[in-house]
Amino acid sequence: MKSSIRFLMILVLYSLLSAGRCGLSKDPQDPGAGQVSSNDRGLHGYISFDADRPPDHSEYSAGMGFYSAVWPLVGEPIANFQIGLPGAWIIPDNSDNKDTPLAPIGTYARDNWPERGPTYKDVFQTVEGGLGYWAGNHFRYGPPKFSMNATPQCYDYEVASPGWSFFYDNEALPDERLGIAQLSNRLLIPPDALPFQGDPNGEFLGYSYMALPFTEPVPGDPPTGDQAWTCFLSAANFKGPIAYYIPETWSKIGKLFNYPFIYGRGLDARPGIMGGGAMEINTVPAFESRDAQGIAYTKLPDLRFPVDGQGRTLLVQDVTYYSKAALYDAFKAWRDGGPACSGQFDPTGAWKSPLTTQTTRFDQDGKKIHGVEKVFDTRIFEGNVWGLEWFDGTKDAMGHFPQYFKHVGDDRLAVPSAAVPAETRLQGQSFRRAEPGVPYTSPVFQVRLADGSLVTYSWYRFVDQPSFQQYAWSPEKKAKLQAFVERIHAAWSIDRDYMAPPRFGTLVTLDPALLMTPPKGLEVGYVPIVTRQEAGGGGPVVAAPSSGK
Repeated sequence: MKSSIRFLMILVLYSLLSAGRCGLSKDPQDPGAGQVSSNDRGLHGYISFDADRPPDHSEYSAGMGFYSAVWPLVGEPIANFQIGLPGAWIIPDNSDNKDTPLAPIGTYARDNWPERGPTYKDVFQTVEGGLGYWAGNHFRYGPPKFSMNATPQCYDYEVASPGWSFFYDNEALPDERLGIAQLSNRLLIPPDALPFQGDPNGEFLGYSYMALPFTEPVPGDPPTGDQAWTCFLSAANFKGPIAYYIPETWSKIGKLFNYPFIYGRGLDARPGIMGGGAMEINTVPAFESRDAQGIAYTKLPDLRFPVDGQGRTLLVQDVTYYSKAALYDAFKAWRDGGPACSGQFDPTGAWKSPLTTQTTRFDQDGKKIHGVEKVFDTRIFEGNVWGLEWFDGTKDAMGHFPQYFKHVGDDRLAVPSAAVPAETRLQGQSFRRAEPGVPYTSPVFQVRLADGSLVTYSWYRFVDQPSFQQYAWSPEKKAKLQAFVERIHAAWSIDRDYMAPPRFGTLVTLDPALLMTPPKGLEVGYVPIVTRQEAGGGGPVVAAPSSGK
């Protein structure tokens, strides 16, 4: 797998969760027949695609995006379960650097991943996130969720919402690590990610990251570029930008570690690279037992995929790279007093990437899995759509990943349920449901989401939101940015296209409770910032993002 599409990084920490959290006994060394053990290492692998880069990559490096299918991979919320639906990874283009470390000594990547050397270019800075199920989710409800995410400092920390990390902490990030500016005044961004309405069944969510110049480049120590990587969504009931990464989020690492070599090498200044995407299968619980002859078998949760009438699961379409002509140029001209910019991506600045794929390899606790390729395999279908082709006759129904495996030496062989001896007791085992977690964190406005959580939020003037308070910007700079965002709010509605519509299928619907109508007097220039997310009334109070006051 190309390094540009790996999703390992900090997420693999979840693979180190202790065994036995699914109940029953903990990995006995020599269990007898019917003695069921459990662990969190039932399945690992990548269902992936490669996306060709444009011939002139340096030109088409100001944005990347695609449409990804949304569906409930599991029938009910499962504890200690982490699988990402198809997503991708953007890094700054430092291909000119052949041997000097981008990760300073003292960062997590430099001190723990020597195999990423000598340059550490793939773990220096990233924009990640996407659709999925994560082991750290506090409020699971069946379908997946969508989350932004980025690693500005060599995986020392991650930034996934205007206040919080990527599900790792209940408390908000400290002020100096906040990095996302909430841009939309019509959509909440809760720390536990964005849920969807109902039970999606293969509808598509479009999302793109566009590098936009909300502010001017800043010379100095450290210098900061003008690229604010802005997340655009395309759903049935919401279209447009939701938030962006403040350019200083990327540049400040150089000064913090007194490492001038990386000045100008972050995502605030460098072109972006996206080489493909994948479903990352990271943490999956499993039951294990032996039959009367001592042969071991494993049971996984029922992983399901929507299959159409042609025996296909369509996963990703319209993978597109964008040049500055797509939006950056018109956006900058508007910021500087030129004609209003519609926000729609100009097709003259878009390049559709041809996709390729290969058979996925899976493992179970480090042991190779065989037989999955007889059930389905990855394909590129007509129209440059990436997905799965099913060989077991499934059509217009849910396709199922093999659930049972026989241990044959150091291999794991997929077998039907009927081939698993009854004395193993595996067929009757149920995986532990995920329970609501502790609150994320203070009151004024509240709304209940489809995942059952209660979200508290407050309205902030755009430049007064918590993420900006760490920077000593001049009153003139803040006033110019505030005035520009007010024009964006007035001109950019949520009911028209920004990304080009998908070629196939229909759009998924976000949970309507996420959609906001600004209060009277706050129609433009103000944004809703989530300050708490909890399962219900009460519970311990957790630190919220400070207001900078």
